[in-house]
Amino acid sequence: MLVFLRPDADSPARERVLALFRGEGIRADLRVLGGVAVVETPPAGNRLRERAAALPGVERIESSESPAYRLAGTRDRATVVAAGSASFGDGSFAVIAGPCAVEGGEVLLEIAEAVRAAGAHALRGGAFKPRTSPYTFQGLGEEALRALRAASERTGLPVVTEVMDPRDIPLVSRHADLLQVGSRNMQNFPLLTELGRQPKPVLLKRGMAATLGEFLAAAEYVLSGGNGKVVLCERGVRTFGDETRNTLDLAAVPALRARTHLPILVDPSHATGRADLVRPLARAAAAVGADGVMVEVHVRPDEALCDARQAILPTELESLIAECQAVRAVLAPGAGLVSEAM
Repeated sequence: MLVFLRPDADSPARERVLALFRGEGIRADLRVLGGVAVVETPPAGNRLRERAAALPGVERIESSESPAYRLAGTRDRATVVAAGSASFGDGSFAVIAGPCAVEGGEVLLEIAEAVRAAGAHALRGGAFKPRTSPYTFQGLGEEALRALRAASERTGLPVVTEVMDPRDIPLVSRHADLLQVGSRNMQNFPLLTELGRQPKPVLLKRGMAATLGEFLAAAEYVLSGGNGKVVLCERGVRTFGDETRNTLDLAAVPALRARTHLPILVDPSHATGRADLVRPLARAAAAVGADGVMVEVHVRPDEALCDARQAILPTELESLIAECQAVRAVLAPGAGLVSEAM
C-alpha cells in the first residue's frame, strides 16, 4: 500500500504516518518518488486506511495493485510545465511549430521568424532523425543544434528537439529548452531513465501502438527519476486505415485528462501525414481540451528534406492559431455553449 504525502507535509507529519502503522506492528518505509514523499506498507485493513487518510499531511492512499503510473496519475492540481518563455498546462493554448528536420541555418532562421510572426510559442526542428530507412536523411546532428540555438536567440522562441540516445542528453540539453522523446523511443527505458535524472523538461510522444496505460507508465520513468516536468503528446496510432499516415486518437485527450495531471498536446502533422488535414484536426484538438498542438511548418514545403507532405505554410499556421483560439473562446466557461459532459 502507498500513502502519498502532501508536498507541504513536514517531518512531524511524516513521522505520525510511520508511527501509526508501526504501532500496529506493520512495516512502514518512507520513500521519495519523483520528489513526492510516499510511505510504503503491506496491505492494510479498511479501518487502518481510514485512520491514515485522516492524518494531517496525507494526500491519498493507493493499493499496491495500483497502475504503474503512481506519479503520473491524477492529483488535486494540474501540472504546469515551463520551457523558456513557453508554458504548457496553464490554461493557454500553446503552439510549437517548425520544420520536421533542420536543413540549414538560413532556412531555419527564415522559418523561425515566420512562425514567431504567426504567433507560435516555441520552435521545433529535428537534429537527430529516427527514420524508417537508413538511406533517408538522418539530420545534421550538432550542426542542427547550433542552428536551433542561433534561431532561438534571434527570435526569442524556446527550442524543442528530439533526443534519441542517452549519451546525447548533455549535448542536446545545451541547445534545447524542451527535450522530445519521439514515438519510436517512448519505451526506450534507458533514455527515459536518464531524462528523469536531468532538469530540462521532457516532451513525451505516444508510441504508435501504445495504450494510454503504457503511455503513462513511460512518463512514470521520467517522473520517478525526479524530473516532474513532463508534457504528453498524442501523435496518432497505427490502425488498419490507410487514408492518413496514422489515426489521430482524439479520445485520448479527455481520457488522459481524467487520469493524469500532466499537460497534453496533439501533433496533427504526424498523425495525418497530410497538410490539408492539419488545421481541421488542430481545431478538433482545441475542442477536446488539449493544452496545445505541435505542427510542422516550412516556408517552401516542396523543398523539405523530411515529411514534406505534412508541412503547412506560415500563413496557414497563422490561420490555425486564430481558429484554435476561437474554438477555445467558444468553449470557455461562461460562454454558454459548454455541456456538462465537457
